[in-house]
Amino acid sequence: MEDSSTTRPTSPAADTAIGWPAKTSDTTKGTGAASSEQSEIDPVARETGTMEELDEQECWRLLRSVEVGRLAMTAAGDVDIFPVNFVVDGTTVVFRSAAGTKLFEVVLGGRIAFETDGYEAGHGRAWSVVLKGHGEVIDRWGEIYAAQELPIVPWNHSPKERFVRVVATSITGRRFTVYSTRDGSPPAL
Repeated sequence: MEDSSTTRPTSPAADTAIGWPAKTSDTTKGTGAASSEQSEIDPVARETGTMEELDEQECWRLLRSVEVGRLAMTAAGDVDIFPVNFVVDGTTVVFRSAAGTKLFEVVLGGRIAFETDGYEAGHGRAWSVVLKGHGEVIDRWGEIYAAQELPIVPWNHSPKERFVRVVATSITGRRFTVYSTRDGSPPAL
């Protein structure tokens, strides 16, 4: 038997009773507006688990909408993941780093994966974007000066004097309507 406290409600009244967005009619539906602008939860997508593959333009738009991602790489002979705050610069991702494992592995020129995700509360949808490529330490004065003008503010107050650029060889993304969470409330990402 399923515990009703952990199951996503399926009726509009139950949705609003626990704080999920109410389903409302959407005037952009059918007008060719981007799917990210729709304002209702799609019950069919929620029930069927429909996964939307995102095009490159939408992936970059979503990357620009957040400021923290995860950098995955081999580090000191093992695979590691580092949370970094970043900014999109053209079709690259730029972050700051101090000397250490992360910077050392970028210098060695290994492959890098960069992931970020989010939740669109008004739509009940979660998304994930994965960029694969390689990292470059920004070391030319003109590029360093340009990077200093980017709105990258380290969350940790320790010095992060170096700039790293992640150059994409591929970028993919997907979005889906969330069916349920452990406690039946909207996801907290």
